Amino acid sequence: MPKTTIATATPLRTELDRLAGFPPTTWPVLSLYLDMRPDQSGRRNHDIFLRKVFPERSRTLHGDTRKSFDRDVQRIHAYLESEVAPSVRGLALFACSGADGFFQPFQLAAAFDDYSLFTGPLPHLYPLARATDQYPAYAALLVDTNSARLFVFRLGRRDAHEQVTNVKTRRGSFGGSSQARYQRHCENFYLLHMKEVVATLDRVVRAESLDHIVVAVDETARPFLMDQLPKHLAERVIRVLHLPVSTPEHDVLAETLDVMRQHDAKTDAERVQTMIDASAAEGRAVVGADATLYALTAGQVEELIIGARPDVLSVPRSLSSDSTGFAVDSTAPQADAKRLELAGELVARAQQNAARIRFIEDSTLLETVGGVGAILRFRA
Repeated sequence: MPKTTIATATPLRTELDRLAGFPPTTWPVLSLYLDMRPDQSGRRNHDIFLRKVFPERSRTLHGDTRKSFDRDVQRIHAYLESEVAPSVRGLALFACSGADGFFQPFQLAAAFDDYSLFTGPLPHLYPLARATDQYPAYAALLVDTNSARLFVFRLGRRDAHEQVTNVKTRRGSFGGSSQARYQRHCENFYLLHMKEVVATLDRVVRAESLDHIVVAVDETARPFLMDQLPKHLAERVIRVLHLPVSTPEHDVLAETLDVMRQHDAKTDAERVQTMIDASAAEGRAVVGADATLYALTAGQVEELIIGARPDVLSVPRSLSSDSTGFAVDSTAPQADAKRLELAGELVARAQQNAARIRFIEDSTLLETVGGVGAILRFRA
């Protein structure tokens, strides 16, 4: 039975794990990635790409293999005509009718930059895994002295939203002890409000397993909020912004996602350097495709660190001449089949071993190590 996943409620990591366990097949597995954003006239243009690549790829196949591919093409066209929500900005779809009618689409709020079709014995997961890194899950908290809005953003859209509203104190003009009493009165309200806000934040962060928080708070409320944040939450706050609580949701997403990407760029450089240093001195890391593949096969990898563009990967000689039936048709300028096949294998093996995957957007950071490496699990 076909299964459509709107990749927000279901953890995409779970779906990636399942796809990584797909058994190799002699039938062609189609892995299709489409940018579904409309152009200036409001039209989606994926059909231009598909009218070209589907017939071209079909002509390279023969017999029952071709029949399986053509059945998948028909099913994909039918799906695209009637099943894709207007809000979808990126579509990833995996199909292989020869393998018990396998058909798995993902409709995403996050966009893919290119149109790509991969065919081979396995689903090609590299672009989908990268999307989870480009659009991470995090909390965005907007708060003032009497109200708060808490968002959980995941894969480029709101996944959860909570509000806290309490008594709004009014400014008063008093003198002497009356002013002091009124100030204490207001501060007590602020304190109670912040306790409720922090309790809500703590509950959501735990429930959603979030590692990062972006906070927007006004100057009056800031000291009260910071005093109430326990250490385990304060350590997750990566930036404090100045946004009104009433800021529209789409602006909150844009501002906080930019903060997340700046944070990732900084920590990417630090993580790559940690990996390189550990590989040279401690043996707690490996670099290069050969060593990384070996470590993944042995189940030793804690975190795969790979370039966000496959063109930075150095393909080992042992893989450069192998023919596995993998083929790629893409509008991406760096769509080199062997590098993409290697990238897909690295990502799939990491998923199979429950290793974290970190995509490095500044691929020059990995140039000296062949575009990939890994932090290893501790071994006594």
